[in-house]
This record gives sequence, structure tokens and C-alpha cells, in this order.
Amino acid sequence: MNGRLNRRLIGVLCARLPELMLALLADPRVRAARWPLETILVAVLIGLTANCHNLRQVERLTKKLSKALRRRLKVARRLPDTTVRDVLVEFDPHDLRPALHRQVKLAQRRKALKPHGLPLGVVAIDGRTTSTPITDKNCFAQTQHDEQGRERSGLVRTVTSTLVSSMAKVCVDIFPIPGHTNEMGIFPRVFLQLVKTYSEELFQVVTADPGSCSEANGRLVEQHNRAYLFRLKAGDQPTLYEEARRLLGRMRPEQAETTTVDQVGKMVVIRRVWRTAEMAGWHGWDPHLRTVLRVESERITPDGNDSLEQRYYISSLRLGRLSADQWLELVRRHWDVENANHWVFDAILAEDNPPWIYEPRGMLAVMVLRRIAFNLLALYRCVTQRSEDKRRMPWKDLMRDFYDALVAATQAQLAGLRARNTAALA
Repeated sequence: MNGRLNRRLIGVLCARLPELMLALLADPRVRAARWPLETILVAVLIGLTANCHNLRQVERLTKKLSKALRRRLKVARRLPDTTVRDVLVEFDPHDLRPALHRQVKLAQRRKALKPHGLPLGVVAIDGRTTSTPITDKNCFAQTQHDEQGRERSGLVRTVTSTLVSSMAKVCVDIFPIPGHTNEMGIFPRVFLQLVKTYSEELFQVVTADPGSCSEANGRLVEQHNRAYLFRLKAGDQPTLYEEARRLLGRMRPEQAETTTVDQVGKMVVIRRVWRTAEMAGWHGWDPHLRTVLRVESERITPDGNDSLEQRYYISSLRLGRLSADQWLELVRRHWDVENANHWVFDAILAEDNPPWIYEPRGMLAVMVLRRIAFNLLALYRCVTQRSEDKRRMPWKDLMRDFYDALVAATQAQLAGLRARNTAALA
């Protein structure tokens, strides 16, 4: 059984790594180098899939690689961690993103990213911050200062875009936030990059937190034939928020259009949805604002404690475009960018504990590569695997299987695996 599993996992790597076309990326090194760029990036990616937590562990993995696998992966010998670091700190992270885009588009072509549980494709956009003791003099980090105005540390901020409508919650883009702006200010660039890169076949709706909720951003989405779902907060859009509360806030539980009851651990969670189209085009949000939602979450603990949370959302989708149950599913799917992406990066892939590289450029380069590796794992776990039990396989167990395959694969297990035709892909 181990032999069959090893062959299957190595087959995934041999099929998917060439699709990234890493040899086409611009090499940041000025002089001729001993190690090809493609070899260095492949080593980092297989290290990430095998749950390596730093560059030293990647070096050890390249030393332990199966002899039968070295030629396939073009990693002929041990790759020093210092060599990898010297390359990654020179990379402009924007130069690595095309490999991520290519991976997603090829997965879409294989029909691996079809909507599941929703009638349309949805991309959730959310910010993320990672700290570093190194302050950056370029645009890739925001400098923090102490009370005396002295430089204290740097903040590397990014925007994650996740396809939350598919079974595999793949990261479709990661966009660095320059130090002089914030999530709302960077939203147009992030959204326009998504529209430029991906067709309407992949996604028709974007969802975002209150930090990106503005009339200008809503109008931009509408102008590019997409729809939005923004969460409302009193501090960001007080006029819209108060009107939404006036229309929907007094409605009773029995007036909810749909109610769901879920068991989360020992806690019972009851969710209710109310909708209205009475605010269409309201307060200058014309013609794109069409639907307003109120979503209530009631949590009941085993000891009987009851807590309520009310949230309001606005959308350019027409009220009848989705059923009440689908509206609730759309709202809940937005949190997959946190639960299925950011949580995995933190708790499983140990992105911040500690970062592989503290220099902001290198940190961002590793973050892009980590998302490519995550997508490879997620597509195998959620799409390639057929049974529901295997699709719920713990991430660490999956990465341990990849590690075992990388160090134990034999020539017999690799025999007959077809090489990917990269010329045709190009």
C-alpha cells in the first residue's frame, strides 16, 4: 500500500510542478549561478509540502531525497540553505505571483475548481499582517515606531484572495500592501488584478470585510461585470449601517427567511437571515447596491449561556439571485479565507513561528511559494481524493505522507510516470 501511495504522491508532484513553468520566471541574480533558479524553487516547494518549517529543514530534505527521485525533480544533491536564502531575498514577490496564477488557471482548466454548494464562483478578499524585527526601506513593509519615534519593527501586510466557492479553497492571489496605504486603498489594485488574471468563468462575486466597503469600490466591481458582498460596520459606513438596522434590526426570529441549527463541539449555533431590497441605490450607491442582509448568530453553550451577534451585509446581487439558504452560505463562505487559508498557514504551515526569512522581500517570496504549495496540497486533498474520509484527512498526516514519498520512492514506483509537456503548456 505504501508503494502505491508513494507512486500516487510523486505522480502529483511530477505532474503539477512542471505546470508552474518556474524556469520562465525572471532570475534576480545578476551573475551566472551554480544552482538553476528552477531547482531552488522546486526544493522550497517540496519542502513546504513535506512540512519543513525552515530553510535548514529544506536543506536536510534535499540531502535525504530518494535517489530515484532526484533526476525527476532536478535536485541532484544537497542544496545549502544559505544559497536558497540569498536567492529569495533578491526576489520581487510580484515576479513570483505569475506561477501562482498559472497553477490556478490550469486547475480551472481541469474542472477542479467548479462551484460546490453555490451557483456561482466566489473570491473572498482579506488582509493579513506579519511582523518582522527588520524595518524595510522599500515598499514591502510598514515601519512601526516606539513612543520616542524610533523605528521599532516592520509589518509585512498582504491581501489574500481565496476561491471559497470550490471544494478546494485555493489561494488565487497574494498581493503585498505598500506601507503608505491600507486594505481599502489597495482593494482596487487587488480586484483589477483578479479581473485581469481570471475570467468570469472562475468567479462572479467578491466578498470583503468592512475595511474594503466603500461606494467607489462597489462601483468598480459593478463596472467590471462582477458582484460584491461587503460587510457593514457602523464605524466605516454609519449612514448605511443605521438604515439597515432600521429596516431589518427589529424583525423577530419567526420572521427570518431561513434558520439553521449546527452543533459546533459542545455548543449549538443557530443562524437566521433577513433580506430586503428597499435600500437599492440608497444614499448614492446607485445603481449597484441592490440587497441588504441581516445575519444573526445565536450561540448556546452546554451550561445554558446564550449570546447573540448581529451582522449586516450589502450586495450588488439582486435579492432573488440566491435563495435565503444560499445567501447564508455565501456569507459563511467568506470566512473560509480565514479558516481554510490563514489558519492553515499559521497553525499547520507555521508561517509566523518563526518566519523562514525576516527580510521583507524574502519573507514575501516564501509566502507566495507557501501558497503555491498549499494549493497543491488542497487540490490533492479535496479534489483528487474521492472519499469523504480522505478529504477530511489532517493536514499534517498528508504532509507526512509527502515527506515519506520524497525520501523513500523507488525507481519501480516511478516507472511509467509520464513527464508533463511543458512546451505545450507554454
